[in-house]
Amino acid sequence: MTRPAGRSARPVRPSSLRRNLWLAGGAAIVAWAALAVDVDLADLLALPRGVARVFYEMFLESGPDLGYLPNALEAMIESLQMAWVGTIIGATLSLPLGFLGARNVSSGLVSTVVRQLLNAIRAFPEIILAIAIFIPIAGLGAVAGALAIGVHSAGTLGKLTAEAIEGIDPGPVEAARATGARGLQVQRWGVAPQVLPELIGFWLYRFEINIRAGAVLGVVGAGGIGFLLDQTIKFGRFPQAGTAILVVVVVTIFVDAVSGSVRRRVIEGGGGRVTEPEGALMGLSPSGAGSGDVSSSHA
Repeated sequence: MTRPAGRSARPVRPSSLRRNLWLAGGAAIVAWAALAVDVDLADLLALPRGVARVFYEMFLESGPDLGYLPNALEAMIESLQMAWVGTIIGATLSLPLGFLGARNVSSGLVSTVVRQLLNAIRAFPEIILAIAIFIPIAGLGAVAGALAIGVHSAGTLGKLTAEAIEGIDPGPVEAARATGARGLQVQRWGVAPQVLPELIGFWLYRFEINIRAGAVLGVVGAGGIGFLLDQTIKFGRFPQAGTAILVVVVVTIFVDAVSGSVRRRVIEGGGGRVTEPEGALMGLSPSGAGSGDVSSSHA
């Protein structure tokens, strides 16, 4: 039986050997990691019941201790202050580091050195920086937490700043140089206006992250709401811990909403809608008629 003219042969089904090998390798790595950390299946199965018991003792048995609310709010304000100061430190340090790390505005050697410095800073989480460096220097409290957050934020924001600068349009830079601008003037007028809205968005987003980091740092004595949570849970005062958790959740959601709105406003701009005074200056009537309509009516 002959094959009809114009019909090609059925393509050969690709081999699934490579995909199966990758899946088997991934499964082997997961199994090896589980064995290495000594995961107990019985503990995993009992985890939901333990979480439900803690939730019941915090929020359902006698309810959150609202009398503890002033203490929780005071500690949360300290965490916000710690996150804000840390973000300011990180943003201030990341700006020059980002410019030095960008390959299109810095020399190759300097850019490589600064990039590796930023990688080294990001390799240490805030809690390690607090324990190993800043708590021995500044002592227990919010100062050590703010410094740890600031240094770690500088590493992350510096990398993001460098990448944002490397993605700029070279046109404004060339135009600035054509007018005789040199060095810092080129960076000020050719580079900074292009990346500043994006950088402000990065800073605000990092502030949201630092609020959560501040809560974790409190566990090691760096102050804020995390220290309060650690103490209440450690001594079994679960209603008070429930109050502190509610404060963290509500304040974090509120700050995220406000920060996200500001971030979108900065990045997207004002929308470019022409107001009535501006329209009058351009010869536009309130109904949207253009200057050509005005001139034609006079004619």
